[in-house]
Amino acid sequence: MVCETMKTILALTLSAAFVAGGAEFPKDPKFDEIVAKHRRQEKLTFEEEDYYQSTVEFRNQTQSVERNKDWAAANPARESTGLTSLAELGKGTYKGEQGGLYPNGENKLPADHLKAGLALAKKIVPLDTEGQPSADGKIVLLTIGMSNTHQESRSFLRIFNARKGEINPKVVAVDGAEGAKTAKITAQPNNDYWKIPAYRLRDAGVTPQQVQVVWLKQANAMPTAEFPIEVKKLEADVLATIHNLHDKYPNLKMLYLSTRIYAGYAAAPLNPEPHSYESGFAYKWLIGDQIAGKPELNYDPAKGTVRAPWIAWGPDLWSDGMAGRKSDSLIWKREDLAPDGTHPSPKGREKVAQMLFDFLEKSPTTAMWFGKR
Repeated sequence: MVCETMKTILALTLSAAFVAGGAEFPKDPKFDEIVAKHRRQEKLTFEEEDYYQSTVEFRNQTQSVERNKDWAAANPARESTGLTSLAELGKGTYKGEQGGLYPNGENKLPADHLKAGLALAKKIVPLDTEGQPSADGKIVLLTIGMSNTHQESRSFLRIFNARKGEINPKVVAVDGAEGAKTAKITAQPNNDYWKIPAYRLRDAGVTPQQVQVVWLKQANAMPTAEFPIEVKKLEADVLATIHNLHDKYPNLKMLYLSTRIYAGYAAAPLNPEPHSYESGFAYKWLIGDQIAGKPELNYDPAKGTVRAPWIAWGPDLWSDGMAGRKSDSLIWKREDLAPDGTHPSPKGREKVAQMLFDFLEKSPTTAMWFGKR
């Protein structure tokens, strides 16, 4: 949650954004009362903050559909693209690039990288506000990314709070993502975006020194170039973002990456298919570079200057719409997407949030610090 001053600024800015768009929406007394509370500088509950932001997001998405009718007519929604998820592509290729989540078309962490991740996970312990080990300290899990990530993080926090009894009580989850803050923006170390996670950490009663794990899900807006041009840009921006995270959170040890969900229903050119699918290669390449020992992604002080946390895949979110994935039957229905077919609907948010929670609860490199002690 952002501080009260920032909440008011966001309220006025976002309200202006959808009013200026010219669309008319039914009167919503609940929303109006929340806006009034903003203006009175009264503290909002998590539910009120989420309702406010969800309403603004829905209105902006609806306006986007109106503005992009011609684009949507020329690019009709599809229940399937015929593309094969990275995991199921395996040793096969897409436009000359091998599939699989990890090098050599594999979907499992290489043994040495897993061993290193397990060793780091054992070092994740509660830290005090100065970043020193303390029985009374906290383990902060921070999420980073753009609008989709922000929406899904809010749903994750709802699950996280509802299932506190199953979680290590020392873990604090903080949503550091924000709408429109794409990889191109988070790549900039001095961008104002970085004030947002700083505010939210402060409001959660924790500090940057207590951040030890990040879930990052990013994209860039309006991609148009053929593969791999846009993906290379995304790869460079995510690498710069990882460097920023390393520099801003001195005790960050582990980072998990997830790509966007299916975008074949997109009704606007914000980030349609095949760009959503192709973005997975940016993460695959970055993780592969770290495994290969590239110095710009080094996490091991014994091997030189540390420039990054240990990185790996988080939950694998992309599947081919209604065709889905054979391995786990993951599908994306139209109802899982918002009006613009790009952002998740409440159902889609919940699906991603549950996948993230399950990953943290069950993955070998997260279960030992995330689970109940």
